[in-house]
Amino acid sequence: MIIARRFGSGVWYAPIALLLFAGSLVPALHSHGTQLGGMPARPFDALAVVAVALQCAPLVVCRRWPVISLALVSIGFAVDQLRGYHSFAGTALPIALATAGFALERRRLLTAVTFSVAYVPLAVVLGHFGSGESVSGFVTFYLALVLAWCVGTWLRSTRIAEAERRRRVAEETRTAERTRIARELHDVVTHHVTAMVVQAEAARYLTGDRLDQSLAAVGDTGRLALTDLRQLLDVLNPGHGTLRTLVEQTRRAGQPVEFTERGTPAEPAGAAGPVAYRVVQEALTNALKYAHGRPTSVQVHHGERDITVEVGTDGAGSASPGGSGRGLDGLRERVGDLGGDFSAGRRDGGFYVRARIPAGSTS
Repeated sequence: MIIARRFGSGVWYAPIALLLFAGSLVPALHSHGTQLGGMPARPFDALAVVAVALQCAPLVVCRRWPVISLALVSIGFAVDQLRGYHSFAGTALPIALATAGFALERRRLLTAVTFSVAYVPLAVVLGHFGSGESVSGFVTFYLALVLAWCVGTWLRSTRIAEAERRRRVAEETRTAERTRIARELHDVVTHHVTAMVVQAEAARYLTGDRLDQSLAAVGDTGRLALTDLRQLLDVLNPGHGTLRTLVEQTRRAGQPVEFTERGTPAEPAGAAGPVAYRVVQEALTNALKYAHGRPTSVQVHHGERDITVEVGTDGAGSASPGGSGRGLDGLRERVGDLGGDFSAGRRDGGFYVRARIPAGSTS
């Protein structure tokens, strides 16, 4: 993956081109480059410099114009071999081939066939005027060039696979984020609206100061709901309130709640704290819905490695404690994603919710 990204960056082509050009002009390296066809070596002249430049300079733009670059490098290579310079710049040909195999998006087959066809007359001319390069020699060199093309093609397929993997991960991340937001909306809206409905229904039978208190509780709950929703919509990662505030709000809605919290929250708590809050919130929402007015206990223990939450309600009645199923099912999935345990069901005529959430987990 890293090789494919670096190969496609294009930043190293200019240094390679400069290195090949400079190396080809070093007298000690004359006639020590690629030798194909057995043409007798000759000293460098002006045409040799042109052939070297034709092979090296196009590498600078081969990432942007791979076909043109490959054509120019091939012409320079042909001149180099036919004239017998055998320069160090011949290394540019497999680089241009690998780059073309990597960069081309269209006409890949046409380019490969054209290059292969062009190689035939070069081999014929070199075989006729050279010192007798064998057919196997020409075939071997051609296969080496094919290998360079295949390396570029492999790097291209690797890059495409990496891009597809990144796209898939991004899509999965977006889907998970939408699911998380749906859960948060469910948690916030369901809890607060349920409390408001219960308080409003109770207000119908109250008068005087008790009516004022009930209506004030409805207003307070509505304002708290708006605050939570603003946090959710503003940062898509709402902060969670304190458990004591949540319990007190539920008590004001007419639900007797016994709250016990032991231990000290771990630092950092990561996602464990918010998830524990949501577990208690969902359980109290269900208590308001299906066991309104019946004793409810909330026990939270902050351990060194996890947070344990248990909420139990007496006498849930005939209704299902899970409602539509989104709340508890969503919590079960969230706790499971953090490596914890979650369970919920009926017990002794009531219902319970229990969760163990690893402290310091990240969502």
